[in-house]
Parts: sequence; structure tokens; C-alpha cells
Amino acid sequence: MAMAPQAAHSVPGDDAGAASQQWPSSPRAYFALTVIIIATFLSFFDATVFGMLAERIKVDFGLSDTQLGILGGPASIIFYVFVGIPLARLVDIYPRKMILAISAAVTGGVTMLSGLAQGFGQFIAARMLLGAGGSAHGPGSYSLIVDMFRPKKIPIAFALLQFGFIGGTTLGVLFGGMMIGAVSHWDTSYVWGLRIFNWQWILIALGLLSFPAALLFLLVKEPARRAAVADPIAVPQKASFGRKIATFMGFDAIRGIQAKGMVYYPLFIALALSATESQGIGFWRVPFLVRTYGMDEAQIGAVLAPMLLVAQLAGLVLGGLMVSWFGRKYKDANVRTAAICFTAVTICTLAAPLMPTGHLAMGAMAVATLFGLAGAPAQNAAVQRVAPQSMRGQVTALYLFMFTFFGAMGSLVIGVVAQYVVRDEARLWQAIFITALVLLPLATISMWRACKPYREEIERLEAAEAAAVSKAMPAGS
Repeated sequence: MAMAPQAAHSVPGDDAGAASQQWPSSPRAYFALTVIIIATFLSFFDATVFGMLAERIKVDFGLSDTQLGILGGPASIIFYVFVGIPLARLVDIYPRKMILAISAAVTGGVTMLSGLAQGFGQFIAARMLLGAGGSAHGPGSYSLIVDMFRPKKIPIAFALLQFGFIGGTTLGVLFGGMMIGAVSHWDTSYVWGLRIFNWQWILIALGLLSFPAALLFLLVKEPARRAAVADPIAVPQKASFGRKIATFMGFDAIRGIQAKGMVYYPLFIALALSATESQGIGFWRVPFLVRTYGMDEAQIGAVLAPMLLVAQLAGLVLGGLMVSWFGRKYKDANVRTAAICFTAVTICTLAAPLMPTGHLAMGAMAVATLFGLAGAPAQNAAVQRVAPQSMRGQVTALYLFMFTFFGAMGSLVIGVVAQYVVRDEARLWQAIFITALVLLPLATISMWRACKPYREEIERLEAAEAAAVSKAMPAGS
């Protein structure tokens, strides 16, 4: 199960190089981080609650599984693909707190529009705008954190940021189930000629929560931008206009990846396949439990939320322990850790839809989440370690794009398999099992195949680094 990779943040190895720069005070920095964590929490909370509503949306709007799958991911990724890079560019030009405030406000407004949607077409439009509105949050947040905290504190800041993800995905399940249970007996409302189903009031309420977060961003004091540490993008001399555009857009990074395809391709293939399955089953989790075991959203939330909380906290600890332990023996510790975790995720994900009870199925899903989160940092670190410094940002951007794009396709893939292969809504578990059986073993094999070329690349890099150090040392030292 692929978990969201973190954007690379190139910072100095110590504070010496930044001693002359005026850093924000700790209270200012941690206030900004708290606001970012709140906004991150709301983002994942909203997405999780939306997944909890999936079966209600299908029934009340009369959607097919394919249409529901489109709402679950592809709808929100369309605008993200087209406006994500331009909005990320705005982060580099304008005050980031303003970009983040606008992003939160737009996200809240569009979420409320989802609560007013009168049909599939309007729901699709709202989800598309939601992807556009939220695309600036990640780049803006990462950029702000790097300039708010001294280099030695940045890992702590990013670790704390994980609580936004963990809190949103766990409390979203718990309170999402509770809210659905609370409104399930409400009658359909008619306001200003609009028909509003009871569950749509939840989306309207969720949208309102984003506006206080937007106001909080306005209270953040924008920090000074720090000098870039990474090498700038080098445009070849006397290059044509098209060549300059290609360099700026990151196609040189694609050429760099192709040059070391034996190292990169298995990592990227494993990411794409696992993201498709993991995010797909994340969206279809509640419909599967409702259709297969007859559970309702409130029951699911009460049981699954504590399981996910324990699993995610344990996964964060386990991943670090595994990398540290394997690092003492193997050069490929990062990839080896990811491969072992992929193996465990494959087994648990295949077992979940075969379980005799809903509780056991949720338990298998939680264990899969544990190993998915444990393997994600190692996989991310593996890519960062072998990427050239001058292309690290571009390689990471491509890595993030693949995770986002293929992950968004997951809900559609499972929906299509359910509608056109299984052809029985009551047997959704078969669609989940089939997609997992096809995608996850291939992802796991690809990750294991990455071990040897990655190990050889690390050995080459270490030899080159040692030679550079030796050459730089004064003679006779």
C-alpha cells in the first residue's frame, strides 16, 4: 500500500550556513506549523468523510459503480494535473500564507457546493474544482516550513506534520460514521428549489470548517525566503526555445531517469501499481463493508478508526526501526525495507475481502495500512538518495505526480472491474480481490527487483563520494 510521499526539502546539513540569517522565533514558527497541521488535518478529514459517504452518494444519485469510481478520484485529479504546476509556481512568487489561505477558502467553498449538487454532472464539476483548489496546499506548506525552521528542526517539523494526516484519516472515519448515523433519519430538504439529501448537509458543514483555517493563515507572519541550496536548473547554452522549455519543465529529469532505468523504473512501477490499489480500496472500503457484511457507516467508524490510529502510529515507528536495522548490514536498506513491507501489504490486502466477518476484514486492512506507512518513508528516501542534486526536485515532482495520478485512478479501476467484470454489486469484494491480485504482486516483485541495481548504484555513489573527499584533502594529511 503506497502512502503519500513527502516533497523533497533540500536544506543545509547544519545551522552554520544560516547563522547570519534572521530566523523566525520559535512561537511564530510553531504557530505557522500548527495552522498547517490544522489545514492538512481538514484536507484528509474531508477526503475520508467523502469516502464514508460513497454508498449514500451512489444510492441517492442512482450512480453505477463506474460513475462512483470517477467521483472517487479521477474527477478531482483532472484540474490538479492542469493547474497544479502553475499554482505551485505562485508559491514561489507570492506570499505563501496568502496562497494557502486562498487554497483553504476555495476548498471549503467547493466542498459546500458538493453539498448543493443536484446530479452527477454537478458533482463531477465540484470535485474537479476541489482538486484545483487543494493543489497549492502541499507546495505552499512545504515551502513555508523550510523557511520557518532552522535546518536541524525541519525533520521534527515534518514529523509533526504527519499528525495532520493521521488525525484526518482516523478521525474522519470515526466522526464521519457518527455524522452519517446522526443525519440518516433526516428527511430530504428543499431549499430555494434545491433538493438536498441528508448526507449533503455533512459536506456543507465540512466546507464551513475550512474558512476558520483560511483566516488563521492570514495571522501567520510570512518568513524570509532562504537561498536555494540545490543546484539551479541548467539550460544548455545556445539552446533552442523548445529545448529551454523542455529543461524548465523537467524533461531533463526524465532523461536522467531513463539513463538509470534499472534503478528508477522498478521503484516507479511499484509506486504506480501500489498507489492504484491502495487508494482505490481506500475509497471502496465502506461500500465493501456495507454490501458484504451489512454494516452501517456508524458501526464501521467506531471499529475501524481506533484500528487505523494504532496501525498508523505503529507503522511510523516500525519503518524507522526496519531501515536502521537493515542499514547496519545492507547497502539497499531502504529498498529492502520497502520490499518487505510491500510483501506484507499484498498478503493483508488479499486476505481482507476473504474474511468471514467485517471486523476481521477491517483488521486485515489496518495491518495493511501499518506496513504501507512503514514502507513509504524508506521508498521515498531511496529515490532521494540516488537522484542527482541538480535534478532532485524534478525527480521528486515526477514521483509525487505518479503517486497522485495513479492513486486517483484506483477508485475508477475497482469500479470498472465491479461493473463490467464481476457484474454484481453485492460481490464488490471480488472486484477488490481481483485488482489486488493483479496489481500488488507485480508491485512487490518490482520492488524486490530494485534491490540489486539500487545496491550497486549506492556502492558507486559511495565510491565517488569517497574519491571526491580524498581528492579535496590536502596532501600528507
